[in-house]
Amino acid sequence: MSLFLRFTSLLWVLLLAAIGSATLQACGSGSDGGQSASGASAGNSSGTAGAQPLMDSTYLIKTFRAEPAFKAQLLPALRFYRERGFRLGWFKDHKPVPKAQTLQDIIAKAADEGLNAKDYQVKDLKQLFSELAKVSDDSARRTALERQIDVALTGTYMKWANDYYRGIANPRDTKSTAWQVKPNKIKLNKALLTFLGDRKSRYNYYEFAPLHPEYDQLKKALAAYRAQERAGGWPTLPPTLALKPGDTSPAVASLRKRLLNSAGGSEASTSAAPATAPATGVAPATAAVPPAQTYDPELVGAVKQFQQDAGLKADGIVRGETLRQLNVPIGSRIDQLILNMERWRWLPKRFEPSYLLVNIPEYTLHVIEDNKEAFNMRVIVGKVLHETPVFSDMLEYVVLAPYWNVPFSIIDKELRGKLTANPNYLDRLDMEVVKGYGRKAEAIDPSSVDWANVTQETFKYTLRRRPGPKNDLGDVKFIFPNSNDIYLHDTPHDELFSQSSRSFSHGCVRVAEPMKLASYLLRNRPEWDQQTIMDTIATRREKYITLKEKLPVYLVYFTAWADEAGHPRFRDDIYGLDKKLAREYFD
Repeated sequence: MSLFLRFTSLLWVLLLAAIGSATLQACGSGSDGGQSASGASAGNSSGTAGAQPLMDSTYLIKTFRAEPAFKAQLLPALRFYRERGFRLGWFKDHKPVPKAQTLQDIIAKAADEGLNAKDYQVKDLKQLFSELAKVSDDSARRTALERQIDVALTGTYMKWANDYYRGIANPRDTKSTAWQVKPNKIKLNKALLTFLGDRKSRYNYYEFAPLHPEYDQLKKALAAYRAQERAGGWPTLPPTLALKPGDTSPAVASLRKRLLNSAGGSEASTSAAPATAPATGVAPATAAVPPAQTYDPELVGAVKQFQQDAGLKADGIVRGETLRQLNVPIGSRIDQLILNMERWRWLPKRFEPSYLLVNIPEYTLHVIEDNKEAFNMRVIVGKVLHETPVFSDMLEYVVLAPYWNVPFSIIDKELRGKLTANPNYLDRLDMEVVKGYGRKAEAIDPSSVDWANVTQETFKYTLRRRPGPKNDLGDVKFIFPNSNDIYLHDTPHDELFSQSSRSFSHGCVRVAEPMKLASYLLRNRPEWDQQTIMDTIATRREKYITLKEKLPVYLVYFTAWADEAGHPRFRDDIYGLDKKLAREYFD
């Protein structure tokens, strides 16, 4: 027997020992559940006589282990029945509780959640209930069926709830993405007790409501896009199309249908194309352009709204990236909505009242205070070869006039040759080599370093750029200590924020309005008003300021989201994480 199997066996021995006497009293003698050890009779088929049988834990374990869809949830299932004293969860007085039908109704609508109902139709519940209805005076058979149905419903619920609340893909144990945000720690046994009305919870487990309103908003968008797909989707525009306001083209009719008459268009109202003049049989000397082919102000407005929703420059010109986004098939957009609904399942059950959230594909930092957005700002994130990681941590420090510690990769690839030829080249870069850290850091002579042969292992110093206008971190950085060595910071290259796609960094997140963010974070420190902040930066001496309270920071990856009305916004899958997740989710 392998070490893993021996360890697993030991766990089950310990678990069953912990269950104790309650389990022993609930165990029957037959593999099909038999009759409860207490001698309780299931009564006749009318459900009016006899005590309700208890759950047989041996039968429960055997059934869950034998069914791959249930196997992973055996432990919470055992906990569920133990907390109920091994009473059946889905029957009362030999009759199914109403929640049994509720669960089946929910599963029938699994597609609304981007899930597949067949994944949860593991047991033929309709057949089992039909058999139960035919039982007359055979109490042993009725007892066996009630237990069989109860285990089937419990297993079905836990399979469904696990996927619905935690996600189909495990973000920490999958090739789809390196998602390091703290997870949803839902306890399925507690959730089932809530669903059945046996306990109360701050979360809406009892009605299978989504944990986050953003998930529900994506769900509305999914329903609208599927309705549009059933209606025929939307037209594909010519790949060479180029339209400016006032232009005319036969393709305008398709553009109008795409944006004004579809779920994927703008909020603009639908307008019918003007009727054409009746034929006279006489061709005019100069044919007038049909009004339906004119790129008019109404349609220009719809295009600008579309561009804004896609994170593009809202200039009303149809070509290039705007045209590419317009021609994304509706099926691809539906998949994109589903994948982002999945990502919401990976997040904690609830956020803290106040936090920072960076949505990487959106290139935006959202500042949340008391559960509402206080403000947001543009950011620059890592380029494809230096992806900004997806994770969460706690912001602790604001650093004014920071040093920039140069990564060894830059020393190796960009500076080695120049420093070998002339170590004093560092002066031109406003850089210095120091040993030690913080206030104890001491500058050394750069000519004492063997730049030609130094390696990351042998380089015992720090190469850093001094505070000032040349500093790559600008005037301020915001630190949430983490193993990724990622933080938020200012930048001297403000011109990059005007671009629509902003993946230019080596992984850290550059913020467009660092002074605004610094003032906000230090708003509870009256000694650090904006003027004091600016005066401190002007000294060019690094200053760490510790926040009074740590602030949660979430770096997340959502390529689609929607407003309260279900109107979606989409962004490009800049790191290819949608593509990777799709292979696991849909295959």
